[in-house]
Amino acid sequence: MTYEIPKQIQQFGTDIEAHQLRYHNRRVLVSKEFTFDSAHHLHLYDGKCKSLHGHTYKLQTILSGTTDSRGLTIDFADMKRIAKERVIDKLDHRYLNEVLPPMNTTAENMVVWVYEQIQAALVEEGHHPNVRIEEIRLWETPTSYAAVTRAFMEADEHAG
Repeated sequence: MTYEIPKQIQQFGTDIEAHQLRYHNRRVLVSKEFTFDSAHHLHLYDGKCKSLHGHTYKLQTILSGTTDSRGLTIDFADMKRIAKERVIDKLDHRYLNEVLPPMNTTAENMVVWVYEQIQAALVEEGHHPNVRIEEIRLWETPTSYAAVTRAFMEADEHAG
């Protein structure tokens, strides 16, 4: 296998035009993953988790949308900023029972809270409705996660 060095860098306006930047009008998934460390304990639970302990959580945000005129659905930098401002900065190296709304700090409760935070940011920043959450996953351990989907959240909104 040989490596070829480009002879020239593609120039906008010469080699590619604005109407060519958007290749399609399909909905695509985009995802970012994050980690944060937090401590918590569970109420009304008889296992090890009733005692104060910590986790390295992994958060995955899965969004979908059609692309804009540049071929972008949402900038990965915006996804990172939203998750950092709305979730990570509030939870990283914190005692979850103290910083989250009153709840048992289970992964199942937390993942819905995370969904609500990211959804609010998408609406407030004008990304919604083109960009929408498809799924939020929150790993409490490398092998255990809770997830919530847009379909679950919307079904619950209409049922209640």
